[in-house]
Amino acid sequence: MDEAAESIARALSERFGESLSVDPSLPGLEDLARLAARRVCRRYAPREVPADILRLLCACALSAPSKSDLQQADILIVRDKDRRGRIAGLMPQMPWLDEAPVFLLFLANGRRTPFVAALRGKPFPNDHLDLFFNATVDAGIVLATFVRAAEAVGLGCCPISVIRDHIAAVSEFVGLPEKVIPIAGMALGWPAEEGALSPRLPLSVTVHEERFDDSGLAAKVDAYDRRRVATRPYRKQRDVARFGEMDFYGWSEDKARQYAVPQRADFGAFVRKQGFHLD
Repeated sequence: MDEAAESIARALSERFGESLSVDPSLPGLEDLARLAARRVCRRYAPREVPADILRLLCACALSAPSKSDLQQADILIVRDKDRRGRIAGLMPQMPWLDEAPVFLLFLANGRRTPFVAALRGKPFPNDHLDLFFNATVDAGIVLATFVRAAEAVGLGCCPISVIRDHIAAVSEFVGLPEKVIPIAGMALGWPAEEGALSPRLPLSVTVHEERFDDSGLAAKVDAYDRRRVATRPYRKQRDVARFGEMDFYGWSEDKARQYAVPQRADFGAFVRKQGFHLD
């Protein structure tokens, strides 16, 4: 088998716990190999990311598909060490935010479309949930495309959703106006080590054909828990004081504990404060 095809099959077997057939004659196998073997990066070398490379990556990311060509995603680059430090200080459990030479914010921009309507003297009867939804989906697509572009040139990335725990403060730090919100941050830099490959739920859970089917989900999740514990066990258990210590601690227990406490209950209020209407 072709080396790239072997690499893809090996990475996907490790990630999903099943064997996939990879045709070595397929074009683009090198790109697929990078996607299949993607690893999160949380340790960065003390080396700057040149501005021209960063701008190139932003251009490639913003070449991604956009709903109806509305182009409602922006990228905000934070290089200033003091500003990065203020953001990282909100999340001390993630020291890599301060270590990475660049921090990015991926923004849902619902501001431009109504501005363009007003600019051209047209009504804008679409200031409702769809405006928010379109902008956040656009921003998510741009984030994913940026990761692919950055890793293609050898950079490491770590998307950060935890900024939404501190969304008002982060937005104030970078001066976000009405109808612009951060959907995620990202630490970016040159990797200091090879990151870990994250096991994923089996494709029988997340890929559906013709009709949605989640039958047998409990058994499939249990099998995934056991595969994950065998290959990449959790280093510590969440909230032991509340839930106790378990002999077997898998992904489902970890996620159940994580979401057993309120998460971002003020997020909707912030989104509305920023001028989005969610009806």
